Amino acid sequence: MKIAVVTDSTCYLSQTEVDENNIHVVPIPFVVDGKTFDEGVDISTEGFYQLLRESKSFPSTSQPPLGEMIELYNHLADEGYDTVISIHLASTISGFVNSLQGVAGEVSDRIKVIPFDSQITVRLMGYLVLEAAHMVKNGADADEIIARLEEMRATMGEYFVVDDLQNLVRGGRLSNASAFIGSVLKIKPLLTFDDDTHEIVAFEKVRSTKKALARVETLFTEAQQKVDYPLRGIVIHGNDPVAAQTWRDKLAKQFPEMPFELSYFGPVIGAHLGEKALALAWVIDYTHAYKD
Repeated sequence: MKIAVVTDSTCYLSQTEVDENNIHVVPIPFVVDGKTFDEGVDISTEGFYQLLRESKSFPSTSQPPLGEMIELYNHLADEGYDTVISIHLASTISGFVNSLQGVAGEVSDRIKVIPFDSQITVRLMGYLVLEAAHMVKNGADADEIIARLEEMRATMGEYFVVDDLQNLVRGGRLSNASAFIGSVLKIKPLLTFDDDTHEIVAFEKVRSTKKALARVETLFTEAQQKVDYPLRGIVIHGNDPVAAQTWRDKLAKQFPEMPFELSYFGPVIGAHLGEKALALAWVIDYTHAYKD
């Protein structure tokens, strides 16, 4: 069995990680003022946020052309792969992974494609991808890899602090928007992915960023105390590296036994969360290390 690992650009892995682990990354398109860009290809993350500040219309995102996915899977078959594990952003924020079920049927005579719903996105999804690639290198079969990904996915958690909800509300990505819209400009909403529906939900209103981050730290402490395995923490930012580094350093002092790293919201996710969003995410920390 020769297994390929495919994902999309919202995993936000470094090019080194992609190259060293033989990962195939499909760019997700986004549109600003009528112009379409491929994430990670046509514009830098910093360039996107500059464009976002100057744009006249609300940015939108779309799925990669399914014809290109068929072409990719057929190309992998030509290279001798017989199986693809295709790991993608949550089906609750994009229909892409569901669309791939149909694509899998179209290429099934040449290669087995297993679409996997990460139920999340950003660097958390990136760790699922890295784990799959690590297991491929070590000779695991597809069933073993999927079982590990499901196990790993269940250890993930996250809280988002956004500057306001306007982007999420207009983009239709917030499932309980009506409860929060009235005071959207006066609060710092806390968001997470619901454990049952896997939809983005706002669950608390906090009056300042400082209080919001403190509340997230409390919630994370409670979550960390409930598990019996080591965690890896990730501070994620929307074009605010200074605030992210400051928070990461504070968390590292609060939890000295836990590794914390910095990551970012690229254009596709930043289009919905907006600039200056911050998040704390976590996942089981397996004993082997991932290279940067």
